[in-house]
Amino acid sequence: MFRDTFKIRTKAFALAVVKLVEGLPADPIARTLGLQLLRSGTSVAANFRAAVRGRSSAEFIAKMGIVEEECDETLFWIELLVESGRIAAPRAVPLLAEGHEILAITVASIKTARRGLPR
Repeated sequence: MFRDTFKIRTKAFALAVVKLVEGLPADPIARTLGLQLLRSGTSVAANFRAAVRGRSSAEFIAKMGIVEEECDETLFWIELLVESGRIAAPRAVPLLAEGHEILAITVASIKTARRGLPR
């Protein structure tokens, strides 16, 4: 159940990132930051899908580590867009909140999966 729900949630997050990037101003800085955000934000969902298709616990953990990194990077780009004045803070709040929740769930999943691995 978790996997299906989290797949839907990470894909919705990716779609929200796409919509945010579509609405960015057309200046060179916003375009550059937006492309970075687009890559990392969509990578969260893509790498989670890869993680659940992993052939082993170790592969699942490795892919989830990528999800963690990409989600954290996504949060960074959103923060930078807000702090540089390219998007208004209220517009970013829901996406930042969801990103932090996805990041926390990912970290907890990695910890749980590591407990199941033989040492």
